[in-house]
Order: sequence, then structure tokens, then C-alpha cells
Amino acid sequence: MQSDWPVPEVILPYIEQIIERHPDGLSEYEFLTCLGEHLPFFTESDQVDQNLGLFRRHFLLFHCLYRLEQTYRLNRRGRLTISALEIRLLPYREKAGTQSQESAPPATQITTADPVREYYLDISQLQGTGKDEVDELLGKFWLALARHDARDEALALLGLSDPVDDDTIRKRYRQQVMQHHPDRGGDTVKVQQLNAAISDLLPKSS
Repeated sequence: MQSDWPVPEVILPYIEQIIERHPDGLSEYEFLTCLGEHLPFFTESDQVDQNLGLFRRHFLLFHCLYRLEQTYRLNRRGRLTISALEIRLLPYREKAGTQSQESAPPATQITTADPVREYYLDISQLQGTGKDEVDELLGKFWLALARHDARDEALALLGLSDPVDDDTIRKRYRQQVMQHHPDRGGDTVKVQQLNAAISDLLPKSS
């Protein structure tokens, strides 16, 4: 790891302190701000590339959080929720009818494979990700976000919102088209909007 990045072993104690001081949880931004009070790396601007610096801070935080998540679960200390919107330690709850953590073999003490967890636990992902890779990741993120927003708008036009299945979407579309069809005294523009919405939501629909 590069010398200007704090190693996880240095970061982990501060992360635990912040988690303990904020039982109601923090957003990732708030968490990074708290970390910056102890480790300037988490708030300073990257002199080379801001996006790359942001990725490094984000990755190191989540790498440490997923390490703690494993430790907390194994020790039955709690369940750590990890997302950009909330980082919070919840009470430990063992599922009814399952083997206790103490009696369970080590191989079964961690939950089933999680690609996101595996990604962040692999520190080589940080070392091997440069400016071009970060720009590509951000491009994919904004594209996915735009698609999500477009879906929300299309569903709202039909009077729906997620979670909703395709059959419900088709049914509501047919109802709305019948209601607004010009032959029934409806609005042609509205029908065109409905057709555009169903095309976005269900591209293969006829």
C-alpha cells in the first residue's frame, strides 16, 4: 500500500470509536468527516485527481467496515449495516432454529458469499485501481442512476412506484391507455406519454 495511505490497522480503532459514539448511525459522508478529525487523509483534497482520492477514501473506509462486520458477527457483538446512507451497529440477533455461533464450525460462521463484501475485503482492488478505472466506475454509476430516475418517472406517469412487477405495470398501462384513448374523448399526448413510459419500463412489450 502506498505510504501516503493510512493502513487499515491504524484506521480500525478510530472507526470503532466513531461507531460507539454514534449509536443512531452516520452516513458515509458524516463518517468520513469524523475520521478526518483523526486522520487528515479522509478529508484532504487529492492533489492529483479528486475522483481518485474520493475512491481511495471510500474504499479504505468500506474495507475496514467489512472487516469489522465479520468480527462483530463472529463475536455476536452486533450486526453492522454498511451503505453510503447509513453505517450503524445494530443489536445481534441469532436466527431462530439455527446453530449458535459458538457451536457452529468456523466455515459456517460467516454468511453466504457476498460479491460486494468480497470486493471491499480484497485490498488489491484499491492498489490496482487507477484514475482511468475510477472514471469508468463513476460513468457506470451515473448511467445506472439516470436509468433509475427514468424508471421512477415512467412509473409515476402510470401511478405506480417500486417495488412493482411487470404484470402490474402492463395491467396499469392498458387501463390508462383505455381511459385516455382519443376514441374515448381522451388526450393523444397522454397516450403518447404512456407509450413512451411502457417502452422504457418493458422494452420488449408490444
